[in-house]
Amino acid sequence: MSSADRANLPKFFKAMESIYGPFPEYLDPSLPKWTPPPAAEGHRGRYLWTDGFAVVNFLTLHKLTGEERYLTLAANLVSTVHNILGYTRDGKSRLPGATDDRPLNGGLRIGKLDESGPDGDGQYFHYLTVWMFALNRMTVVTGNEWYNDQAVSMAKTILPRFMTHMSHSRPRMYWKVSMDLSHPLVTSEGNLDPVDGYVTYKLLQDTSGDHAILQDEIAAFQKIVDTKWRYYTSSDTLDLGMTLWTAHWLSLEEPWAATISRRAVSCLGSLIRDGYFDEPISRRLAFREFGTALGARVAMAWMDEADTTNTQLQALPDLICKTWEDAGLVPTPTKQVQGRMAELMPITAVMYASALIPGMMCRQS
Repeated sequence: MSSADRANLPKFFKAMESIYGPFPEYLDPSLPKWTPPPAAEGHRGRYLWTDGFAVVNFLTLHKLTGEERYLTLAANLVSTVHNILGYTRDGKSRLPGATDDRPLNGGLRIGKLDESGPDGDGQYFHYLTVWMFALNRMTVVTGNEWYNDQAVSMAKTILPRFMTHMSHSRPRMYWKVSMDLSHPLVTSEGNLDPVDGYVTYKLLQDTSGDHAILQDEIAAFQKIVDTKWRYYTSSDTLDLGMTLWTAHWLSLEEPWAATISRRAVSCLGSLIRDGYFDEPISRRLAFREFGTALGARVAMAWMDEADTTNTQLQALPDLICKTWEDAGLVPTPTKQVQGRMAELMPITAVMYASALIPGMMCRQS
């Protein structure tokens, strides 16, 4: 464990326990049946993006401490998400297409509190890739192929529901589809969805050891990525951070990934120069900036020397974390969060932890 990770571990642990704790000890007889408490955020206490990050954070805690209990917590959280977000909102039946053997073949609901409306429930592709990544890391850490196999099965099932004109030279993607995957709810394409898909599906393929699996799906994504990266730009802090995080998985092997990373760094530099991070925090959202911090931190380990000498990029992750710590708007060993921020605390806490210590969110050397 690095000295920086050792210093941040108490804050990482506190952030995770503030949402999912208290954690039973390894010899506690209740550990095997541990169920994550319902969070303030999400339908029936579950929200897919938050829980996806949390699964990986539990794996990071296992890596840092060597304690087996965190593998149990990760596995039980996975089961709980499948048993809530893999079912209809009334909990009476699996999503269409899912079975006992293939519980993810109907996808997973977002977990929005409202059933319908502009911020209603449905399925987001970029949330599903977060969950597929979490399952992939479960296989990488535990050696249990079931998790990656389920992610592969879901990957094959959902793509035709999110992507149209797959055989064309430039397929298109829908940003949001209905809970039952039957029709699009938002027909525009997310800025990162094709990149998320390309990288995540390649990780699933690599872990499976079968280079033919997901081959057609990866080829469809590649047609979009081959054009999209050339024009990449963003002023959104979460988008930039997640771009850096996603691209770092392939930045040593594929030139487009290295190039899009440099463009994201350039966009972050513009935000810094324009004084974005000096704006009052009342105009900002912590969890989005923790995405920035995560992306900048992992990118630093894999970008070439010219990029890693960028002092602004080097300082940004700690600056973001300290800004929100000093404001008292993240859980630390000595502070609890109150008021409006408490409602956003589940997603804020797990992304704060990932920003502090990327751990299993980061490509290993």
